[in-house]
Amino acid sequence: MRQTNSRISGVTIKQYSTTFLLLGSMASSAQIRASGEFYHANSNYDALKQSMIAEFALAYDDIPTAVHNYTVLAIKSNSTTVKQRALNIAIEQNDLRAALDIATFWVVQEPEDVPAMFYLAHIALKTHEYDLAADTLNKILNIDPNADLAQILTGISPESEEDRDFLIRALRASKESSNPSILVLIAGLEAQNNQLENALSTINLALNKRPKVTSYILLKANILNALGNVDDTINWYAKASHKHRNNIDIRLAEAKYLININRSELALSKLEDLLKKWPKTDEALFIAGLTSIDLEHYEQAEKYLVELRYSAQYQNEAYYYLAVNAERKQHFETAKAYYRLVDGSLYTVSRRNMIHIFAEQDKLNDALRFLTQERVNYPQHASFLYLAQADILKRMNNKKAAVRLLDEAVKNLPDDPELIYAEVLMLDPFQDREKLDNLLKKLLKLEPNSPTYLNAYAYTLAMQNRRLDEARSYVEHALEYAPEQASILDTLGYICFLQNDFITSAQVLEKAYNLSHSVNIGTRYARAIFMQGDMNKFNQVLQQLQQKYPNDPQLDQLNSLLLPQYIKKS
Repeated sequence: MRQTNSRISGVTIKQYSTTFLLLGSMASSAQIRASGEFYHANSNYDALKQSMIAEFALAYDDIPTAVHNYTVLAIKSNSTTVKQRALNIAIEQNDLRAALDIATFWVVQEPEDVPAMFYLAHIALKTHEYDLAADTLNKILNIDPNADLAQILTGISPESEEDRDFLIRALRASKESSNPSILVLIAGLEAQNNQLENALSTINLALNKRPKVTSYILLKANILNALGNVDDTINWYAKASHKHRNNIDIRLAEAKYLININRSELALSKLEDLLKKWPKTDEALFIAGLTSIDLEHYEQAEKYLVELRYSAQYQNEAYYYLAVNAERKQHFETAKAYYRLVDGSLYTVSRRNMIHIFAEQDKLNDALRFLTQERVNYPQHASFLYLAQADILKRMNNKKAAVRLLDEAVKNLPDDPELIYAEVLMLDPFQDREKLDNLLKKLLKLEPNSPTYLNAYAYTLAMQNRRLDEARSYVEHALEYAPEQASILDTLGYICFLQNDFITSAQVLEKAYNLSHSVNIGTRYARAIFMQGDMNKFNQVLQQLQQKYPNDPQLDQLNSLLLPQYIKKS
């Protein structure tokens, strides 16, 4: 696709290839035409033209025109595809009023279309049109008394207690208020409003009419749990699991609940029983494996987790916890072998665990070689791997090699701020002054509002005792984003001290010390007070520091600043 930019009245707009736009609008229009007749042939309303204009408007981010055109199309058209397209656009653009208009006209035109009613009920709830929502739900249940209405509320339950109460009243006043589907909606809303006893009564009414519905059974369990009735919840799950032995969802929910209340042995026995009936259930195998590890049944854990090595959903998790299991058994080589197989979201934590094992085995050189090979195998994790190697080299007291490695890393990944910052932390503020300056400038170019990087530049300049006004502006900017961070306040206090602004220095360092209780910050705070000449306060602060840190050598230097009369008093 060819795309250029131009400016009109100072505003940048996108100019797309005309061919691309035409093809896009023709594709949408062709789909609409293929779905059925728009209107009578004699209609002077050019539907094709309107759809093309709408698609062009979408491409140019002219959302109001696109939504308007498709709304008009939907209202005038008999095509379900047109209405669906118009509704999708209105919802995607969060134009709920247009979506409500489209859905309303859809139901008016096709009063027996249940999917259209679902759309209308859903959008009515989103727009807080609760009476309309209740009326639409009535119509759905008149057509299909067993309709599952739960999906209508998914993700859009009213946010305020007042709105939920309004909806409850609207549902209770509806003609179908005794329908189990409505009762379940009411019970859920009551539970959200912490009207738990009412919710329990309501869900019981629904269960009396439909005792086998899984979602109803689990909702009652959740309400009992919210009421704090542990024994009642356990008994309800036990009764439901026994009565519905072929319902895996209920039996899994029971096991999870038992784990949550620290009844892991009982949960594991339930899972073992479940797996006899459904031996290939991934979720049950995974939970059983983790529960076995927690209970130190390591052989049993391995038996369950090994079954998940080829699971599409749990493969990485299975390898990870097989490694953890092996590590708990002190089988470190097996653990490393399993950790090597882990990918996805657990990749970094698995490699950190491997590095820990290498360190425990005093094999950090092996760890370095392993991580170098990992950069070849997993280039997408190169940043993390470089940082891990640099940390190992630092642990081995080979700081020069760590800096060389980070030089290579920054060269290969020049826009990675974490790598640059890691090197900044390793450089000497005096010997590497020019290099530090360049790296810090680059950091702030990449992330100009990062309090961490602003503070790093400010502190480096303070350490070098140069460009202090600039350093102070950096650290003050950092405090705009992290006003309660002790390390940043400490930097500002230090800079103010160097600028002989001892009043500000003492105020800022006092706040930093109260946040961190660090002896280093406390020592700076005491020095700032001393430079103000307030010997009484200086003596008080020093005594507090001596009580908290009686053997810290920094306090010896502060002691030497005491005047004779205060030495006698102490």
